[in-house]
Amino acid sequence: MELRQLSYFVTVAEELHFGRAADRLHIVQSAVSQQVQRLERELGQELFDRSPRHVRLTEAGERLLPEARAVLAAVGRARAAVAPRTTLRLGTSTGLGEHLDRVLTALAGIAPDLAVELVSAPTRTRLEQVADGRLDAAFVRAAEPVRGVRLIPLWEDPLVAAVPAGHPLADRPDVALEDLAGLRLRIVARRSNPPLVDLVMSACDAAGFEPPSGPVGGSLQDILATIGASPAPQWTVVYAAHARQLHSPRVTFLPFRPAPLALPTALAVRRSAPPAGVDLLLEACAAPPDCGDHGS
Repeated sequence: MELRQLSYFVTVAEELHFGRAADRLHIVQSAVSQQVQRLERELGQELFDRSPRHVRLTEAGERLLPEARAVLAAVGRARAAVAPRTTLRLGTSTGLGEHLDRVLTALAGIAPDLAVELVSAPTRTRLEQVADGRLDAAFVRAAEPVRGVRLIPLWEDPLVAAVPAGHPLADRPDVALEDLAGLRLRIVARRSNPPLVDLVMSACDAAGFEPPSGPVGGSLQDILATIGASPAPQWTVVYAAHARQLHSPRVTFLPFRPAPLALPTALAVRRSAPPAGVDLLLEACAAPPDCGDHGS
């Protein structure tokens, strides 16, 4: 049994999708499948129930998951105990956009010798990895605290509406939710981002309508491409900090009026003995937007 096999197994168990697990691991899907199959042969048990429609943990997989996580956490702690503190392992959240660039630029100015390893994972996984030491800190949005983790408020992340560039709404400086009532809403599945979906649906309900829904899921790039090309008008929401970095000529981003829709972002850190680099990271998070800008 190899640590790599356990790592791949845990990633697939968290995503319940071999393709998404491969994306997180930055390897091809076939390599993930092969290593998981080798682990299953060694254990003599199927760990996943695979079908064309879903991937689920078997009973054996459910029993192995906490043990595999414990092994990986122990290895992480052992490595951290003997390695010099030169790398900060930071969990990231989708759509941080300009925030992430600003923080990393400020951190490079504050601590030029501190490397940052960015880790992408679902919110719950990020929190668990902070708690057990696999991550030093993580950005999270509208997250519920978990045992052993402290959430330090950072900023509010406003959302903007993305509408087709050729739609009459695109000529306005902003948009009210009720103006979108006749357009189909494209948004991630709730299981992928409950705070975001609940915020949008509750706001639509308060505005007096239930948006007709378009297809659920897909990458943001695919959703924006569909909105820009579809003959049936559609809309979605994007974090403003991310939208400012996107080049989507067939889509227009509009702030909401009269009040913005926003989710709070926090930094998750261990309650007991957080790494020294976390203080430097918090200092970087508090840096003004133009920190590190030495342009014209």
